[in-house]
Amino acid sequence: MTDGVYVGNAGKDAALDQGWLLGHFKDVADPRHSEDVEIKWGVHPKGDARAQWVTGETRTTLQVLISGRFRVELRGRSVVLAEQGDYVVWGRGVDHSWFAEEESVVLTVRWPSVPGYRVDRDDSAGPT
Repeated sequence: MTDGVYVGNAGKDAALDQGWLLGHFKDVADPRHSEDVEIKWGVHPKGDARAQWVTGETRTTLQVLISGRFRVELRGRSVVLAEQGDYVVWGRGVDHSWFAEEESVVLTVRWPSVPGYRVDRDDSAGPT
């Protein structure tokens, strides 16, 4: 990584940081450090759910279903991503949560990358 280039595998690297591949939480010397955007390769077992709702959202989010069946909960609305390539986008001020109806892989892109949304779990480290 001395040349400012990082080559990896999303599935392998995601397992090291609760799915996150890129964002403000990576070391500043790491090419994957960014305060502009966060990218997550989320591998979720069936029944996996976000530990608590995100409220007071200040970011914009895009979630794309790679495989499985994944439900995004928005206040007053549920969006089910059921076919590969299904996606949902929401912006600032939209409270949300999620639930894996089946084992799922979801690509999440959020911008900007800002601290303050981490939910600690007993078995995890890193942002959610």
